[in-house]
Amino acid sequence: MVGVGFSTLVQYFQSYGVVDFLLPFILVFTLIYAVTANMPLFKDHKNFRVIIALVLGLLFVIPHMIGTYPLGYDPVQVMNDSLPSISLVAVAAMMLLLLLGIFGKGFSQSASPLIALTAVGFVIYIFGSSLNLWAAPYDVFYWWTSDVTELMLIILVFGLIVWFITKEPGKGSMGNTIKDVWKGVGGFLEDIGKK
Repeated sequence: MVGVGFSTLVQYFQSYGVVDFLLPFILVFTLIYAVTANMPLFKDHKNFRVIIALVLGLLFVIPHMIGTYPLGYDPVQVMNDSLPSISLVAVAAMMLLLLLGIFGKGFSQSASPLIALTAVGFVIYIFGSSLNLWAAPYDVFYWWTSDVTELMLIILVFGLIVWFITKEPGKGSMGNTIKDVWKGVGGFLEDIGKK
């Protein structure tokens, strides 16, 4: 029996340029084609949309294949580094929304802005790290380890729990300010969703 599995198939894809050329090209082509389909200028001109998407898709991947992008700023490499993590964030956000949906529509709708803002924050961080725009705390502080990060998260979560339990209802402007900001963010995201 020949030992051909998925790992061998992936190695063939890698060696034939599917990962470096074909997949990024298809993704950019599809995104550009979909965006131009919604533009009034190109709505009725399918041929123009195809040509524009084809040219921009090729302009995206060809410099990567011939190695003319500057080191660290290759968009194909950034995309290959970022998309797996972004997919994980998308799956986590969807699972969280599904779990929140169990508790009722109102609870899920009130938590949606926080989930959306957190997901956008993670996406910005992921792309920034792929472009080496900022360093992780591990690189800046020699004493910062994963244990310190876990400890800080635990302290933050327990602090928030204690604050929510011990706060006086209706007293303190911080709770009202947070509610007002929360409603504003929720309204903004609903307006974006309607467009």
